[in-house]
Amino acid sequence: MTTLLAGALTVLISVTALLALARIYRGPSLLDRVVAADLLLSTMLAAVAVEAAVNRHATTLPILVVLSLLGFVGSVSLVRFAVREVA
Repeated sequence: MTTLLAGALTVLISVTALLALARIYRGPSLLDRVVAADLLLSTMLAAVAVEAAVNRHATTLPILVVLSLLGFVGSVSLVRFAVREVA
């Protein structure tokens, strides 16, 4: 059962990453690309979390914390930049 679940999660995470990469490539605006990059980072977080859950270890917890902080700081800084461009 665990193998089937891990395979299904791998497929879903891979499809999500490919769709996010397609949105980053196609774009039309900077904010669309920023949202897609944030989605790609969230997908990476999910992949690391699934790997930790399947292998039953918590050694990747610092990686998850750093990646989530990177995503938060990056999103906030880009939104502040976009607000300055519009105003």
